Amino acid sequence: MAAKPRSLRVEGIVLRHREWGEADRMLTIITRELGKVSAVAKGVRKPRSRKAGHLEPFMRTSLQLARGRSFFVLTQAEAIAPFIALREDLVLVGYASYIAELLDRFTFDEEENRALYRLISNSLTRLNRGDNPEIVVRYHEIRLLDHIGFRPQLFNCANCEEEIQPEDQFFSAAQGGVFCPNCGGTVSDAKPISMQALKYLRHFQRSSYREAFRAQVDPQVMTELERLMNYYLTYLLESGLNTPAFLRRVRKKE
Repeated sequence: MAAKPRSLRVEGIVLRHREWGEADRMLTIITRELGKVSAVAKGVRKPRSRKAGHLEPFMRTSLQLARGRSFFVLTQAEAIAPFIALREDLVLVGYASYIAELLDRFTFDEEENRALYRLISNSLTRLNRGDNPEIVVRYHEIRLLDHIGFRPQLFNCANCEEEIQPEDQFFSAAQGGVFCPNCGGTVSDAKPISMQALKYLRHFQRSSYREAFRAQVDPQVMTELERLMNYYLTYLLESGLNTPAFLRRVRKKE
């Protein structure tokens, strides 16, 4: 088996970072070529560091990585798409942080998945240019579930398999799909889902982003969708997400 190269040029997006030593920073990066990796950026916290401005969260950056014993060492960085709006607007910071946390929580180290990389890159691009952030995030969630193998069943009852009719239904995270009114009452974790909320989830699941973006979703329905997706994602992760609470706080301050 061929040895892994010691030095690699990759494209990546910083998902999160933490202080490391006196002047370094440990980065969690989703890369196009390798999947998610940990890399230490040496000296990046020094005032004169040339790399610091290219390694902010959510930036799409060209990176040179050297393979170390336990993690990569970042030797060069050059921003490709700085996504400035995602660091200047606190609400957009919240949405971008949520997207980054989802990807971080649902991926493993060095597991290449170019479709997931394209998804987060496209979603951050859409947030940065001013698209409706709630549409961007709901569409991102549905596409993420497709890519990681947890596509919810939205068109037929998960129990009796009858085609779902245009009426209020139930949704079960444990069963990963919708239950008709006749079957929903027998499922312990099933939550009500309105006809309108289900309509938009189905629309996002089967549509391109361009088609999904044209959707005019009532705010009350959008709130229902947000709660439902948080319920399903939390179940899959077996623990709560950190960023939704932060996002709710900053939106209240608008």
